[in-house]
Amino acid sequence: MARAITLIRSSSLSDVAEYAYAATAPAESRLIFLAGACPLNEDGSTAAIGDYAGQAAKAVENMWIALTEAGASVEAVISTRVLVASTSRADLVAAWEVVRDAFGDHDVPSTLIGVTVLGYDDQLVEIEAVAAVLD
Repeated sequence: MARAITLIRSSSLSDVAEYAYAATAPAESRLIFLAGACPLNEDGSTAAIGDYAGQAAKAVENMWIALTEAGASVEAVISTRVLVASTSRADLVAAWEVVRDAFGDHDVPSTLIGVTVLGYDDQLVEIEAVAAVLD
């Protein structure tokens, strides 16, 4: 599968952000819009209750499965949005560090958002992603 996306970095913007500032996909690419990846075990129970990093890791694992089943890989992800149910910056950072590390050098444009509540009992983290592939 050919790589469809290009990550864009800017020397005019701060280098503090741990991701590319933009990404592009060619017109002929197929876009994949993933539902929010949740930290759910196969039986539907919430994983790593009370653990932001643990829930982020499980959400990433579930996101990789959905990507694979959609015919894509981590290199196809064009952007993410990480939602964390907390008002504490430390909790947001704990989740973000797991997501950032999971992507490695493929540092896609991302948004980290603190929210009041997420959909499942005891859920603290959810990750939305968009990917683009050339078939």
